Amino acid sequence: MTTSTTSESSATAPLFDLQALVVAVRRRRRLWCSMALLGLLIGAAVAVLLPAPPTAVTTVLVAHQDDQPNDPGTLIRTDVELLRTTRVAGKALESLNSPERPADFMRDYRGTGLTNNLLQINVTGDSDAQAVARAKALADAFIADHLTRIREAANAEAEALLDRRDRLRDELAKVNEAIGNRPPEGDPSASADLESLFDRRAKLNSQIDEYDQRAEEARIGTPQLIARTQIVDGPRTVRHSLPKAVVTNAAIGLVVGLALGLALAAVRTVVADRPVLRRDIAANLGASVIAELPRRSGRLWQRRRTRVTRERLTAHLARTVRGSAEAEPVSLLELGCARSTSVIALNLARALAAEGPAVIIDGLPGPQLAKRRQKPGDPTVVSGERAAAVPHQELRIGVGSVAPGTAWTDLRYLGTRTVLVVRAGHGSAAWLHTVARQLADQRIPVIGVVLIDPDPRDRTDGTLWDGLHAALRGRSETPVRQNGTGQRRTERLPVWAAGGPDNDQEAR
Repeated sequence: MTTSTTSESSATAPLFDLQALVVAVRRRRRLWCSMALLGLLIGAAVAVLLPAPPTAVTTVLVAHQDDQPNDPGTLIRTDVELLRTTRVAGKALESLNSPERPADFMRDYRGTGLTNNLLQINVTGDSDAQAVARAKALADAFIADHLTRIREAANAEAEALLDRRDRLRDELAKVNEAIGNRPPEGDPSASADLESLFDRRAKLNSQIDEYDQRAEEARIGTPQLIARTQIVDGPRTVRHSLPKAVVTNAAIGLVVGLALGLALAAVRTVVADRPVLRRDIAANLGASVIAELPRRSGRLWQRRRTRVTRERLTAHLARTVRGSAEAEPVSLLELGCARSTSVIALNLARALAAEGPAVIIDGLPGPQLAKRRQKPGDPTVVSGERAAAVPHQELRIGVGSVAPGTAWTDLRYLGTRTVLVVRAGHGSAAWLHTVARQLADQRIPVIGVVLIDPDPRDRTDGTLWDGLHAALRGRSETPVRQNGTGQRRTERLPVWAAGGPDNDQEAR
């Protein structure tokens, strides 16, 4: 039993391939590394070109009337917000005799709650002396405003208690007057009323004493709060270290640039939809990956493996060309890797030189083959009208391109069978489909795909186990074998070619 078909795998494919996204983002490391480096340089430049202004700092101990050990910091946060008010800023500017507007001054300082009762004030200025003077004036203004609010609250509470006490005294006077106007003795009802009046008077006296005591406590507690609210750390200048600022800003710029670079790379990957994994490239082209080659020479310890891979690919292509030199000439069609395709074609021509002269038909749009320096023993390279004069007895290797702008009808003159040389991540999925369909229209079977610059961590399978090794509509009409019913079976078409009217006719 074979694996699932191409149509089934496409139907069950996830809408978002995380593995392909990670690989594509990793391949764009030049982008996000450049962004990270740019952020690092910008951060360091900002620290050098825009140094921190002179700054002074002071610490104020703030006593609250409602202080609680389990306070989550609500009171000190309120003090921080009160510090950033035009009233406090205006009083500080008045003490400094400064014409600056309070709204402008508020941008030059900030408050930070260190604990539930410690408030740190940072102030900037044009010089160290000005920053220290501003910090002192701002701390004094805040303390004065805080103490004013404490006194007003204490006085308001005391006045409320005394007002309540005075109302009770008025009521007590009425009770005393009722007791003084008591009826003659001997009346039972009068005795009961008198007893209730005495009880009421006793309660009123008790409540009056309680309100007097509470009013006194409210006034007594205010001086304690006033004495505790003070500057505990006098204003002093803050020394800024330029190397430390450079390192800090550079690190922040590096992180921000790296994050932006990764986000930009991810967005470009999703929008561009350029397959990178060999699995996706093979599925979109409808042909298996037969070899992988790096785009550059690579490191010293990787060159031997690259050389062995090139030799195997050359031997495989040489066997293919020998078996179909006259009937079905083979071409190499590149997509995003003209230089690598030229090298493969030259190596193939040299390998075939032992059996006879080999000619490379140059159909590349660039000068990779046409303007190269001829070396002794290199094959002949012809292009244009000279290609039509090449004898059919000679081994011909066509080299062309399937990049946008390709003249599709000319590809069949380069070879009736082809090997696609594709750089990973160069073409979009839509363009890979276009290439496969155009080659199908020209009846050019794809022998296989040579993947250039593959991802070294790609572990996906680039072999189409249940599809055509040459994805094309023309080959789909070729009988493969007879099944048990005596009827000939044809190969299955790729998904992208399954719905067209021509395909329906061919299927019938």
